[in-house]
Amino acid sequence: MLSKNRIKYIHSLELKKNRKNENVFLAEGHKLIADLLPRFQCRFLVATSEWISRQASIPTTDIIEVSEEELTRASLLKTPQEVLGVFEQPHYQIDHSLIDKSLSLALDDIQDPGNFGTIIRLADWFGIENIFCSPNTVDAYSPKTVQATMGAIARVKIHYHDLPELISSLKKNTPVYGTFLDGENFYEKKLSKNGLIVMGNEGNGISKEVATLINQRLYIPNYPTNRETSESLNVAIATAVVCAEFRRQAALR
Repeated sequence: MLSKNRIKYIHSLELKKNRKNENVFLAEGHKLIADLLPRFQCRFLVATSEWISRQASIPTTDIIEVSEEELTRASLLKTPQEVLGVFEQPHYQIDHSLIDKSLSLALDDIQDPGNFGTIIRLADWFGIENIFCSPNTVDAYSPKTVQATMGAIARVKIHYHDLPELISSLKKNTPVYGTFLDGENFYEKKLSKNGLIVMGNEGNGISKEVATLINQRLYIPNYPTNRETSESLNVAIATAVVCAEFRRQAALR
């Protein structure tokens, strides 16, 4: 049976301050839980008997079996998905040399949880293992962001760091990319296998302080170039376009 206090605790994790104080986050749904259980420490699971019966083994001893009605009361989703879990937030060491060795993403004040979750999912798809976020970027462990990652948050490391300080600490020849209206057509430019790709805020783009430190200014051209079109791309879509071209060029080398 699920107590009222436990339900209240689960709902309290909607708030960042509570997640931070407890150092935990909430995840819901069998696919997401399956991705997280082998990688993150699980505080407890709340699941229906049907979900529990299908599991060969579950790496946690604190499992609360509930009815669908009880799960509905605990869940933050409109349509609960058999299981939810509370996990401990991971803490990763920031290794600046990763940017010299491989391709990483940086997010400059991304505000929408859905966009952030989609970008994490894209990073996972394109083999980008590290995302560096400005302090004002939305919380990676908000329930909406976690759900939008579709499990990718288990495989992509999220770091919060002052971006100007991070970029300034890199080697001088490290490529730092950003998308701008006055940048070079990135389909015509040779892109490196390593470096940092900076994606900017949904409304304001890349901040001036960060923009001055970018040494590779890119432009995503519309098609055809003389056609009247939208002012800009959604940041998650732009990230997909950019990452796809980086990986396409890498595959041709």
